[in-house]
Parts: sequence; structure tokens; C-alpha cells
Amino acid sequence: MLQKIKKKILFSIAAAGILYLGFTFYANIDKLAAVFETFNWFLIPLLSLLSLLNYFLRFLKWDYYLLLVKVKIKRIDSFFIFMSNLIMAVTPGKMGELLKSYLVKEISGTPVSKTFPIIFVERITDFVSLIFITLIGAYLYNFGREIILGVGIFFLLVCITLSNKKIALPFLQLLEKVKFLEKHLKSIHTAYESSYSMLQPLPLLYMTVLGIISWSLECFAYYLILINFHLQVNFLWAAFSYGFAIIVGALSMLPGGLGITEGSLTFMLIRKNISKDIAVASTFIIRAVTLWFAVLVGIISVTIYQNRYGKITVETVQN
Repeated sequence: MLQKIKKKILFSIAAAGILYLGFTFYANIDKLAAVFETFNWFLIPLLSLLSLLNYFLRFLKWDYYLLLVKVKIKRIDSFFIFMSNLIMAVTPGKMGELLKSYLVKEISGTPVSKTFPIIFVERITDFVSLIFITLIGAYLYNFGREIILGVGIFFLLVCITLSNKKIALPFLQLLEKVKFLEKHLKSIHTAYESSYSMLQPLPLLYMTVLGIISWSLECFAYYLILINFHLQVNFLWAAFSYGFAIIVGALSMLPGGLGITEGSLTFMLIRKNISKDIAVASTFIIRAVTLWFAVLVGIISVTIYQNRYGKITVETVQN
């Protein structure tokens, strides 16, 4: 595996180790250990399966977008590219997901400018899906409404702008007058055309619904963890709190939302008068079977990818 990827993973693991150590002391080591002893560890395969189903549904979104922008690539190749990219889940702002575009270029010769917008639109539909999941809870539980509405309005404006050529093309014409962008104009227009086709009403609706289903699977995993600790919570609250934590973690642009997502999950449980030890234990478990499980799946997939297609070159990651 590439040294550069290894360094990013090791850095994130080290940062997470320090972070989780702080949470452990905050919750009291002895009490936290006692809470973990009460957890039904036979749930882990089910929780991991729910995460795998989430990844698979997100792959379907990725594959659908490749078809929409007319990228000719075998589905099995598309699958291994997507799964290998899970290793980049702990990169800042998930910008490491650009690796997908470079791997598509390696296999099919498709310009990065044509597939890069897919990653951008994936994030848009993820946010929109999470907003739908959390919006009712934000009003019902009177928490986080301003953040969720603000994010929702922002992405609504982005969708309206990019899906309407009467708005977007004048802006592109302004970019054409910027001298240092001259050599990138073709790539910019290619990227816009890809974004335009993906953000039309029907594709946006289909992929938002798919996103709601996929993220609801991880919300359900969180709900199972909470009720395993005999907490009096319903699925709506679990989905709202998990979705909200993912949103604010993503907005932080930190690798995997480290610290912000964990802090939000823990805070919202404590705010519900749940003890610190159970709050921290629940946070540790859900992050293990979602974020860190994704990295593990990515590591395995990269190994399979390199055995199948050859090593990922250093130039691929750096370009």
C-alpha cells in the first residue's frame, strides 16, 4: 500500500487514539469498562452488516452517476474503485475521495474533470438526505434547527444554481475572463456539464431517496446500540441525534469529523440525562462499526484492487 495513504491513516488513528483516551478519562475508565461488559457483543456482526449495506447503497449512487455522465467502465471495476476509496474516509473533508476519479481515469481513461463532480454531488445528496432525516427531530426536540435549516438552504441554493444554466452559465463566463484559469476552462466546463446532468430534478430525487435509506441503516445501528443499554429512546430520536452529529462533523472538515461527531453524539446523550459512561461507550461503538469499519473495508478493498489491477501509482494520488 502506498506510503502516503498509510501516513494519513496512521495520523488519523493516532489523533483518534488521543481523542478517545480523553473521552475515556472523561467518562471514568472503571465505569466505562463496566458498561462495555454489559454490551451484547454478538450485535457487532449485525451492526457491521448495516454499515456494509449503507456502503453498498452508496456504491449504487456512485455507479448510477457514472452511467449518467456516460463513463464506460465495468460494474465490477466501479465496485472495487468505490470500496477501495473507503480507506480515505478519514481524510480532511473527505477530499481523499478524489482517489475515485483518478482510479477511474487509470482504468477507463476518463478525464478527472468529468468524474470529480460526482464526488461533489454525492456529498450534496448525502447532506440533503441527512437534512430530511434530522429536520423533524430538530423541531420536535428543539435542538439544532438553525444549523440544519442553514445547511439545507445552502445546498438548496447550490442545487438551484448548478441545475439552471441561465444562472450558472453567466458565472462561468465570468471565470473565462480570469487569466490564470484559461488553461482549465475546458475542464471547468466539462465538470459543470457533469454536475448539471446529475442535479436535474429526477436524478436528484432518486439519489436523495436512496441516500435517506442508506443513512437510515446507520441510524438504525445507533438505535440498536442505545436500546442494548436499556435506554428509553425511540428510533426518531436516535436518527435525529446521529444524523445531526454526522452533519456537524462533516461541516468541520476534520478527518472523518473526528472529535466533532464524537463530541456531538456524547453531548446529546448527556443532554438527555444519560450517564457519561454509557454516552461515551455508545459513541465509541457506533464510530467503530461505521467510520473505522469503513477504513477496514477500504484497506481490504485496496489490497484486492492492487492484486487485480496492479499497484496504485504515487502519481495517481498526487495529480
